[in-house]
Amino acid sequence: MSGEIQNIPGVWTALTHIFACLLYVSLLPRRLRGWKFFAAAACIFLPMIPYMIRVAALDGFAFNLGMSLFALWTAAPFFALSKEGGYRGVYFAARAFILGGFAISLAWQLYAFYAERVPFFSRTWVEVVFILVIEAAVFFLIYVLERVHIKESVEMPVSRTACASTVAIALVIYILSSLSFAMVDTPFTTQRSPEAFNIRTIVYAGGVAILYAHHLQLCDAYALREVTALQNVLNMQYANYQLSKESMELVNRKYHDLKHQIAILRSELGAEEKTAVLDQLEREIRAFDIQTHTGNRVLDAILTRKGAYCQDHGIRFTCVADGHALDFMGIVELSALFGNALDNAIEGVSKVDDPEQRIIHLSVSNQKGFLRISVENRCADSVTTGEGLPLTTKADRSQHGYGLKSIRATVEQYGGSMSVKGENGWFSLGILIPVEAAN
Repeated sequence: MSGEIQNIPGVWTALTHIFACLLYVSLLPRRLRGWKFFAAAACIFLPMIPYMIRVAALDGFAFNLGMSLFALWTAAPFFALSKEGGYRGVYFAARAFILGGFAISLAWQLYAFYAERVPFFSRTWVEVVFILVIEAAVFFLIYVLERVHIKESVEMPVSRTACASTVAIALVIYILSSLSFAMVDTPFTTQRSPEAFNIRTIVYAGGVAILYAHHLQLCDAYALREVTALQNVLNMQYANYQLSKESMELVNRKYHDLKHQIAILRSELGAEEKTAVLDQLEREIRAFDIQTHTGNRVLDAILTRKGAYCQDHGIRFTCVADGHALDFMGIVELSALFGNALDNAIEGVSKVDDPEQRIIHLSVSNQKGFLRISVENRCADSVTTGEGLPLTTKADRSQHGYGLKSIRATVEQYGGSMSVKGENGWFSLGILIPVEAAN
C-alpha cells in the first residue's frame, strides 16, 4: 500500500452507505411496514452494490460524477421508506451520506494499516469482521447521540435554508475529502497513501461533527419555538379563564336581578300581551342559566363559558365532573388543560355537517387513586395518530397541535399520561394522572 493511493472497494462503500441510510430511516416515522418495507428497501439498496463496484474502478472526473449520482440515490430511501419528503428527506439524506463516508473511511484506514503489517489481517473473513465491527461501533455511537433529540428530529420542520445549508456543508466535506484522491496537486493535498487516508478520515469526521452541531442548533431553535408557543397557549387559556370568571359573575348578578324584576311585573300586570312579552323575556334569560357546579371554581368558570358557546352554536355539550378530584391542580394548569381540550373538541365537532351529531361529552372522576379525564366528540374525518398526537394533513406541520401539546405538557408535569384515539366518527382524549404522586 505504500506509495500508491488505494480506493475503498466499491462493495464496502455501497454497504456502508446503505447502513447509514437505514440508521436514519429507523429513527424516523416509516411509510411502509413488514414485508413491504423490506421489499422496497431491497429494490432501492441492492442495485447500489454493483453500481458502486463499477464506480470504484473509475478515477478522476468519472469517479466523482458517479459518486454524485450515488449521493442523489441515497435520498430515495427517505422518500420511499419513511414519511419524510421534500426538504426533510434531502436534509437527512445529506447527513446519512457524510456519515457513511466517515464510517467506511475510518474502518478501511484502520484495516489497511494492520493488513500491511500483519499477514493475518489479509484474510477475507478477517477483513469482513474487522470492518463490520468498526462500522457497528460508529453507527451505535451516532444512534445513541441521535436518540437524545429524537422528538425534535421527528417533529422539527426543515426549512429551505436549513436544507440548503446542510447540503452545502455535505458538498464541501465531500470535495475536501476527495482532493487527494483526484490526483490534484494543491497545498491541501498529498500523493502519499497514509496522509491521503488521514486527510479523508479527518475531514469526514469533522463533517459528521459539524452536521451534528448544525442539527442540534436546529433542534434547539425548534424547541424554543415550541416552548414559546406553548407558553402563549397557556397564557391565552388563563386569560380566557379570568374572562370566564368575570363574565360568570356578571351573568349571575344580571340573571338574579331580572328574575326578581320579572316576578314583580307578573304580579302587577294582567294583560295577556304583556304576559307574552314577559314569557319571551324569561325564555331569553333562561339561556344564561347554564351555570355549572362541579365543586371546583376554575372548572365551573371554564365549563360555563364553553357551555354558553356550545349553546349558541348548536353543539350538544354534556358533562359529568367531580370538581373536587382536581383540587391538587393549579389554576393555570386547569385552565390550560380544560380550555385546550374543549377548544379542540369544539373545533372538531364544528366540522360535522349533521347538526344532530355535534356532540361533546366530558367526564372527570377520581378512581382508585387516579384522576381520569375523558373528552369525547364527534368528528367529520378519520384521525391518524403518530407520536401520541393526531397527524396533520396541512403542509406546515410547525403550526399544528399546540393545544394537545400543551395538554400533554401539563399532564406530564403531574406525572400522568395522555392518549388520543379516533375511530368510527368519534375522537376521544383520555388523561390519567396518579393523584397521590401529584400531591
